[in-house]
Amino acid sequence: MKKKDFHKTITVNASASETLKKINQVSKWWAKKVKGKSEKLNDTFTVDFGTTWVDFQITELVPNKKVVWKVTDCNLEWIKNKKEWKDTEVVFDISTENGKTKIDFTHIGLVPGIECYTDCEAGWSEHLAIGLEALINEGKGQPQ
Repeated sequence: MKKKDFHKTITVNASASETLKKINQVSKWWAKKVKGKSEKLNDTFTVDFGTTWVDFQITELVPNKKVVWKVTDCNLEWIKNKKEWKDTEVVFDISTENGKTKIDFTHIGLVPGIECYTDCEAGWSEHLAIGLEALINEGKGQPQ
């Protein structure tokens, strides 16, 4: 049986275009310290939590539909396998239905059984709700 990648769906009150723009404003919803750019195809950026950090490259960008961030390197300080996210992908699929925009978030490679799954599942759920969803719907996220 194939293990399921972490997935969460949120619905926001913004256009698909505005939603994609906010997703790429990483420092406004996920981490206060972000180095690099996260706007265009092939942009690279680092989400920095001090001793824990993650390097990303935007490997796919379909306007108003999808953005994919590939993890090119990382240091997950709190677990044994500090490179556990390396070569995983964070995918935001965007669609519009009933006048609202739906974000289907999938972290490909973040599956039950890996060391950080429980912590990372909780972390992503929180960042997506009080970070990204709040940024889009209320104009202010709560980045760490």
